[in-house]
Amino acid sequence: MTKASEKAKKILWVQQTGSGIGCEKSQVLSLRALGLGKIGRKVVLQDNGCTRGLIRKVSHLVKVGDANE
Repeated sequence: MTKASEKAKKILWVQQTGSGIGCEKSQVLSLRALGLGKIGRKVVLQDNGCTRGLIRKVSHLVKVGDANE
């Protein structure tokens, strides 16, 4: 497998399903760092450790899927 195809493989979409109101400040900031902020907003991000950590922190507020499918 070439490096180009490996990079193309590592993309996910993240959609906000819950509100950040009443959450810890760090969770609200994690939503912002992911590019979210309103329910229903969807972004496409690279799949790396940093992104996975942010998603894990707000996993109860987001849906995640593979963008290549």
